[in-house]
Amino acid sequence: MAYLVLSRKYRPQVFEDVVGQEHVTRTLVNAISGNRVAHAILFSGPRGTGKTTLARILAKAMNCESGPVPTPCNTCRSCADITSGRGVDVFEIDGASNNSVDQIRELRGNIRYMPAHSRFKIYIIDEVHMLSLAAFNALLKTLEEPPAHVLFFFATTEHHKIPITILSRCQRHDLKRIDPAVIVKHMGSLCRQESVIIASESLWTIARQSGGSMRDALSLLDQILACGGGEVDDDYVMSLLGGMDRHVLFDLSAATLANDMSQLLSIIDGVFKNGQDLKRFYADVLHHFRHLMIIKIDAGSELLVDLSTGEIKDLKKQLEGVSLAFIDQVYSLLFNAEPTVRHAFYPRLAIEMVFFKIHQITPALPIDLLIERMDNLLNDPNLKAATGILETQSGYGETDPQPFTNSIHPGVDEKQKIGQEPEIPDTTKSSDSKSPIDGRAGHEAWEKVVAALSKIKPSVAAALTRSQLLSVSDSTFSVKVSDNDFSAKMIEKNLAVIEKICREHADREIDIDFSDGETETKQVEAVKLKTDTLRQQLLNHPLVADAVNIFNGTIDEIKIK
Repeated sequence: MAYLVLSRKYRPQVFEDVVGQEHVTRTLVNAISGNRVAHAILFSGPRGTGKTTLARILAKAMNCESGPVPTPCNTCRSCADITSGRGVDVFEIDGASNNSVDQIRELRGNIRYMPAHSRFKIYIIDEVHMLSLAAFNALLKTLEEPPAHVLFFFATTEHHKIPITILSRCQRHDLKRIDPAVIVKHMGSLCRQESVIIASESLWTIARQSGGSMRDALSLLDQILACGGGEVDDDYVMSLLGGMDRHVLFDLSAATLANDMSQLLSIIDGVFKNGQDLKRFYADVLHHFRHLMIIKIDAGSELLVDLSTGEIKDLKKQLEGVSLAFIDQVYSLLFNAEPTVRHAFYPRLAIEMVFFKIHQITPALPIDLLIERMDNLLNDPNLKAATGILETQSGYGETDPQPFTNSIHPGVDEKQKIGQEPEIPDTTKSSDSKSPIDGRAGHEAWEKVVAALSKIKPSVAAALTRSQLLSVSDSTFSVKVSDNDFSAKMIEKNLAVIEKICREHADREIDIDFSDGETETKQVEAVKLKTDTLRQQLLNHPLVADAVNIFNGTIDEIKIK
């Protein structure tokens, strides 16, 4: 007799033997016990999780001579025929090769006849989503109201490709990926039956490679047992499967957390020289740091099904003394660089560049400590210079210290990092030492002049409004031009027009001071320079940088009063 692979040799024959799908087997057992089995059942789920196996066991349970029973006997004629695949009343159809309307018409013609010797005539259609749309439509009426002696069991890995009209006529059971721990336990049991010695770590490696598929895991185990003989070591398993030693990932994370760049480069170089796929290696690194993040936030061991108990303990030991903020920074950098590594022509260089950036990360302070330090910084009078207390001058006289305020908002555009400019005292509004303006009448006279000038020379009138009216006498307006050079030149160029308007509408001459206000300008520039320097100090302050890193934000605005 030809050799049977493990997946066929140990295929479950009763519901209790099905691994990792208790939610489905329990439902089916209860349905059989309560005589509530639907005439059309759809098994949906990933490959190698037991869809066809469940359909066969259910077919045996329904046609068993002592049934329908939740546990088929596996000894009667019907059970034996279904197990061997020669049952005349149970038809296993491949949906990919029998997907035409003519074949569905043939099926509809055959269901009229009673079963040969069983209780039900059962049709098991595997990969049913491969049927054409016309074939599905031809099956609709039969599927909705089949003869009492007919049952339909469907299996598919892509239920979303099945028309909703078919889905609505079926009772659907969704199978899930099998946990690696369950796969390891089942493979260990099979190895004992096969008298094979294989380490638990090797079984975990196989389980991780299987992707939650029991059939894939047993196929890999078959390959290893065929090549390794009676005893298999971990190195042999890793070389045969083409995977990477898990210790490499642990060494890499330890070097990353210790900021040992030379060790990191040595590990990457070793992976490269061993001929392993660097893009797959980077994907494993991402998953590894995901595990670190989950352990650090204590999210629950149920999210770490890919890890053994010993590996979880090793990761917890690595994380001792490492802040959550630092792990988050590293994981974020690795995740954001994944598309770059995946599409890189030289993935080794791309991976090394990612770790160069990680090497430059300054471990961020914990949030509680950061807030405490910032509060102390704002409240301590001895740290005014360091924390941004600006002594602004009121009229360039006495100092009036005011604390800065800033706000950090994640997601703000880089162009808006620096917000409003500090308020600078308006020197154009301060009084000069000349005689005061002679009451409301002087103001009204000046307003008439500006209004009249705006009708014929609007730009000149606008320049005058930006100038400073120092005093008004019975015969003269005293005006000081303290704006930019453009306004001064415009007023000087149109001085004759201005004098004419003053004489006609106010019966006064005009005396214009064209001095550039160097003293005031220097004072304004000094204040602006001081505020700019202070703003830069605040942006470079370690506490502000830590706050930006922790909240993953940008500085939106710094107000200095």
